[in-house]
Parts: sequence; C-alpha cells; structure tokens
Amino acid sequence: MSTALFLADNEPASRGYLERNLRDDGFEIVADPLRRPDLVIVDDGSDFERWRGEAPVIVLGRSEADAVERVRAFRRGCDDYVPRPFHYDELVERIRAVLRRVRPAEAAVVEAASLRIDARTRGVTVCGKRVHVAQKEYELLLKLARDPDRVFTKRELLREVWGYTADARTRTLDSHASRLRRKLREVDPVTPFIENKWGVGYRLLGDLPAQ
Repeated sequence: MSTALFLADNEPASRGYLERNLRDDGFEIVADPLRRPDLVIVDDGSDFERWRGEAPVIVLGRSEADAVERVRAFRRGCDDYVPRPFHYDELVERIRAVLRRVRPAEAAVVEAASLRIDARTRGVTVCGKRVHVAQKEYELLLKLARDPDRVFTKRELLREVWGYTADARTRTLDSHASRLRRKLREVDPVTPFIENKWGVGYRLLGDLPAQ
C-alpha cells in the first residue's frame, strides 16, 4: 500500500507544489481529514496537536523562526520541523526518516507468489530454486516485493534504489527491470514478474493470464 499523507499547509502555492511532486513520488494525498493518514504535513500556525497519537507530524515553519519557536513546536508534539524555504528532496527524506521511526521493523523474509527473498542473506529463490541477481537487481526486487501489487513510479524507484534526487533521463531502471524479469521467468514462466505500466512505473506481480 502507498503511504497516505495529509497536507494541512495553508499556502496554496506550496500546497499545490507538494501535492504534484509527492504524488509523482508514489505518495497518496489524503483529502478527507477524517481518514487517518500515515503522516501529516502542516504549517507552524496549525493546531497540529489534534494529530498527537494519531499520526506523526512534520511542521513546515517560517523562514524567520528561531530556536525558541522550533523548540515550542517539538513540545507541542511535532516529529520534525523543516523551515522554509525547504528543499523538496530533503523534505522527502525527512518524511521517510519519520516513517521509519514510527513503523515496525520490516520482515526479514518477503514472499510473493513463487518468489522468496531472505533479506538477512540477500538470497532470492523462485519455486525453491536459487536465482542469482546483481546488487541493484536485488534492491529493485526487494522494493517491489514488499508491496507486490502496487505500481511504483519510475521517479520513486530511481530515487530509492539508485539515489537520484531529480528527474533523470536514463534507461538504468528499464534495463535492470528487463534483466530481472528474464531471470525470474526462466524459473517460473507463468507468473508475470516485473510488469511495466507504461508511462507510470513498475510493479512486481502483474495480472495473471486468463485461463
């Protein structure tokens, strides 16, 4: 499942910018304030104490905010404080860092269809048979396998697997996905591993062919 964010930023330009880019990076923007999000982004004038115990909060503060104001925000219950003007890539990494702190540890063994990944040994098997994958192929596969039905955007995968911090014109992802698909389907030709959703990105398990 994608990460659900609720934006309580009262600056229209900032809010629109964040909505567009966060969606491009695979986040879901929650419009209904009654739905519980995974994380809330607010401005420093918001009454964000209402989220305490419900969801972690990142405050987008005023550029002139001093240490006293930042300390006051933490005492009110925020989980991180990012002054304006903020750098988008840094904000995304702060979102992910907060989520890592509040979420339970990820499973060491990931299974999806006939695929099994042991994150402790970095071992990959399909139908019980070992599949040898390169380092970046493994990282891409593990990312997809942790949410096998979700479509990850190309921008998101390039950021999280390869570390790109901006839109990049590269075939790196496509070539790795193609090699990975070939290796997996050599063992299990039935399961539609590594489906390319054209114009969007990739997911691990595509639709099974009709019987």
